[in-house]
Amino acid sequence: MKIHNLIQGSPGWLEFRLNRHGASEAAAMLGVSTKVKRSELLRMKATGLPQEFSDWVQRYILDYGHEVEALARPIVERMIGEDLYPATCSNEDVGGNLSASCDGLTMLGDTVFEHKQWNEELAESVRAGVLPEEHKPQTQQQLLVTGAAKVKFVVSDGTEVNMVMMDVYPELEYQRRIVDGWRQFDEDLANYAHEPAADPVTAQAQEALPAVFAQVSGSLSVSSNLDLFGVALRAFVDRIPKKPETDQEFADTEAACKRLKEAEDRLAAAEDSALASLTNVEKMRRTVADLKELARQTRLASEKLVKARKEAIRTEIVVQARQDMTAHVASLQKIIPEVKLAVAMPDFGTAIKGLKTLSSIRDAAATALANGKVEANQLATDIRAMLDWFAENVPEEYRGLFRDLDDLVTMAPKHFEVTVSGRVEQHKAQEAARLEADRERIRKEEQAKAEQQLQATPQQVAQPTPLHGAHGVVAYEGNGLPRQPSPQPDEPATLSLGAINTRLAPIGLTAAGLAELGITHSATHKAAKLYRESDFDRICAALIQHIEAVHQTAAA
Repeated sequence: MKIHNLIQGSPGWLEFRLNRHGASEAAAMLGVSTKVKRSELLRMKATGLPQEFSDWVQRYILDYGHEVEALARPIVERMIGEDLYPATCSNEDVGGNLSASCDGLTMLGDTVFEHKQWNEELAESVRAGVLPEEHKPQTQQQLLVTGAAKVKFVVSDGTEVNMVMMDVYPELEYQRRIVDGWRQFDEDLANYAHEPAADPVTAQAQEALPAVFAQVSGSLSVSSNLDLFGVALRAFVDRIPKKPETDQEFADTEAACKRLKEAEDRLAAAEDSALASLTNVEKMRRTVADLKELARQTRLASEKLVKARKEAIRTEIVVQARQDMTAHVASLQKIIPEVKLAVAMPDFGTAIKGLKTLSSIRDAAATALANGKVEANQLATDIRAMLDWFAENVPEEYRGLFRDLDDLVTMAPKHFEVTVSGRVEQHKAQEAARLEADRERIRKEEQAKAEQQLQATPQQVAQPTPLHGAHGVVAYEGNGLPRQPSPQPDEPATLSLGAINTRLAPIGLTAAGLAELGITHSATHKAAKLYRESDFDRICAALIQHIEAVHQTAAA
């Protein structure tokens, strides 16, 4: 922010305001001011005539309560415990050539003082904590330019008795609307075609038609000036605009209709006067009837024409505004070809409702069009930013998940990012679960197939190499397993455990291990366990069975 050493009302200050967009002008720029139309501000900025501009600033800015503002400032200073200094500020970092003239600013620049002259309606709104729409643009631009934390908005007559206030805090979206609004204003300013300000329209003086008289002289003599009146009436009718185009022509036509109504009334009065003294003057009555009908039909036709032409021109203004808006949206669409830009058409019908003059209708339509363009520009900027984020953060393989991208970009940017990221992560999780389910299904299918093959194919057991021990060759059964001979009851137990381990070396056995294989000793000699000679074949067969079982378990 930059503070300029300027005195309000000085030539330098006026030149500064002419080349800047002041906070006090923001309401007019947005079309919410009750004092200045947007078209008037546009004309003032475009023409830049020094005297006219200074008169305009004097009327709408300087003459609004500066005396009571000076009285109110020390009261507010006591309330907030800080000094307030009037300041003229600018800040090119927040949107070009924006400025703000503050009624007061604290030394640290964190509080702005804005004063408005006492008005009961405004005061009542401030008491309720509601800042009227007309004052919102000024305060938000002051906050934007100064970077202050709040505006102390005060309404008073310079005394504590009649003083109310409220704090206004920054609203980022509204400030963005102001910046975009000034950007659109600059665009309209660059394309400005000067039209002189319309003077108040009043109907031109309408010529008075001759007075109508009809008198009966005698029983059959009728004296009147109906022929002269008829010539004047027809000439008057011919001069009425047949297709009014301007506010002046509309006003003239409406005034002429009033004259025609007077003519109807006068003709009727003249007829009644003549009939009061004459019982049968057919010619006079026909003439009066014809002239009355001429005046009446012309009046009705002109009234209908005025209404129809006004309605037609209103329609033309609205149609042109809609076409301009459509063209503007089409130009924005070129910068976001990825999605369809859905922009609501401004409600031009409501904007011009109740307006009578063509100048006011055109101004209202132009203001609604400008605000519509600002909203469209803001929407297009947001969508462009979201699409750029989308292109940067969403890989090509996931783009197919966003066939509703046209709808998603209507969200707020942060909501859009959260929604898109969430959908991608959800898809990744679903895809991972699907792949895991496929792997599990394939594993189970292969396991089932293997089991079926195992059951359908006879197991071929490899024949072990016959054991050749000191006792001879081990005999085998038909299934490939060693045959375990039955011990003879009368066979002596002479084979010690040491002798068995000698035969099986390097394999070593214990009495407990042999017992687990189902072979127990038959006798003991001191500490030695003795086995029958026939037990050796049984021991070898049991060992082979045990080793084969362990091998198959390990292979599975």
